[in-house]
Amino acid sequence: MDLFFDSNQTAFRDEIRHWINENKPNDRWAPMDTQLGFEQHRTWERTLFEAGWSVPNWPKKYGGRDCSLIEWLLYEEEYYLSGAPGRVNTNGISLLGPTLFSWGTEEQKDRFLPKMANGDEIWAQGWSEPDSGSDLASLKTVAVRDGDHYVINGQKTWCSRGAWADWIFCIVRTDPTSERHAGLSYLLVPGNSPGLIRRPVSRLDGEPAFAEIFFDDCRVHVENLLGDEGAGWSVAMATASSERGLNLRAPGRFLAAANRLVQLYMKAIERNPLLPSAIRDQVVDAYVNAQAYRYQVFQKATMLMEGGTLGAEASYMKLFWSELDIEIHASALRMLSEQGELVEGAPDAEDSGNWMSGYLFALAGPIYAGTNEIQRNIVAERVLGLPRK
Repeated sequence: MDLFFDSNQTAFRDEIRHWINENKPNDRWAPMDTQLGFEQHRTWERTLFEAGWSVPNWPKKYGGRDCSLIEWLLYEEEYYLSGAPGRVNTNGISLLGPTLFSWGTEEQKDRFLPKMANGDEIWAQGWSEPDSGSDLASLKTVAVRDGDHYVINGQKTWCSRGAWADWIFCIVRTDPTSERHAGLSYLLVPGNSPGLIRRPVSRLDGEPAFAEIFFDDCRVHVENLLGDEGAGWSVAMATASSERGLNLRAPGRFLAAANRLVQLYMKAIERNPLLPSAIRDQVVDAYVNAQAYRYQVFQKATMLMEGGTLGAEASYMKLFWSELDIEIHASALRMLSEQGELVEGAPDAEDSGNWMSGYLFALAGPIYAGTNEIQRNIVAERVLGLPRK
């Protein structure tokens, strides 16, 4: 891994920095997971797409720029450092998109990728069920083949972006007699399908970031099967690798948060020179860990560009970024004391209340994408070679 960037990479970084600073909205939008905020963020996806900055690492035929993985990481850094709006279609472009490139037919790629990139179709993830979370292989939602359609019956829960999304990517059991990993299939389900019912679920800050989704004889055309029937577990593991690894949580997000934390500390120490040294140490640790994660990801990106694969390593990357996210935001809240309890939109909230909102979101990190307890088991068995018992 080269720790220095060449002239082309530097020029690429300068280009995206200039474009974002010139084009990002200056007014404050509604929270993304409200209906108004969802549509506001959709318009931003279209703006990014029209300028070629929605999915720069994708092929040009699908709206990208064919940029390298290293350039994409630089793009992510500049994006988060700029304070531009959050990306409302991360389920699509960061999770399903890479899976489509690996498993989709040419017709499916042509059908779904451009509208995913331009924000016309926002995606929700429909995996977890009331009794099947991290133990995903125990899911019970059934899809039975009926001519050119699958008829789905069952329930999904904790569907991120599920309240407003246009499409849902689901794992279902197409062989009702099968158990565990066998007999699962990966279906792409239109959000307006007859027999599909949504019930918004609010997170800690009150916004409906999730949904329960009920399927009551919901019919989905077989052309929306991703991969072969019965191969859903293998397809899902490709998505899970993106969810746990660098696609969903590139280091730019944490670098930006760590920089904000340092700025917060500098203001706090001016107001109170007697601020405990333990707070300074926490800020330093968080900043150093954000940098460490950055170098780890660049090393993995270099490996991938040289033909390597990201297997169980995605699990320890998920462990690191999920705990780092909490560390950064918890350090800020300790520094802010009672003012840290102010949420987004509250008058006089430091940094517009983003620290508390970010902390509440970060608390979910060790749970989603497979709990950290399960990730530690994967690391123990597949990376360290330890016995299962």
